[in-house]
Amino acid sequence: MPPESESAATLPLFEDAARAPPGFVYRPDLVSRDEEAALVGRFEKLPFEPFDFRGFKGNRQTVAFGSRYDFTHSRVKTAETVPEWLRPLKARAAAVADIDDDALVQALVTEYPPGAGIGWHRDRPEYGKVIGISFASACILRFRRPHGDGWRRESVLLQPRSVYLLDGEVREHWQHSIMPGDRLRYSVTFRTLR
Repeated sequence: MPPESESAATLPLFEDAARAPPGFVYRPDLVSRDEEAALVGRFEKLPFEPFDFRGFKGNRQTVAFGSRYDFTHSRVKTAETVPEWLRPLKARAAAVADIDDDALVQALVTEYPPGAGIGWHRDRPEYGKVIGISFASACILRFRRPHGDGWRRESVLLQPRSVYLLDGEVREHWQHSIMPGDRLRYSVTFRTLR
């Protein structure tokens, strides 16, 4: 297992479904390059705010639509309605999870400046399926779960315009993190409620 300090270039990546944690689905090219450029243009105009975890300001910025998680009061709150320009992407995300797009109650747009990532975590238990779409640059998505006296670890390279789904075992029993990158990256994460 690689130590935490290893670079993205030295992390072992799973390239086949056999090594992927159960419940993880990955598909490249959910959107075209032209669609990506148009969406990034929309993202650049959003009123991003630093991610706030109980007063700690993260190095990534977010804008939530539909619902948002209030870490201060530990509850899901209503957010601004999903904008019309984001609805086609929401429909594609729902199709990846084989659900109705009305089941996706949150669209979280995240801006990762160079050097920004996300530490080890599981998404809030109030949410169910998690569908993420990457834009502008690639990143390493890491997974870990307890195994014996240590951790079982897996990693996957998320290419721009790709989509992933976390459901079932990978959603319930594995933690995940995003390694800091060296280029600006955006993501849109859609979630269902349990």
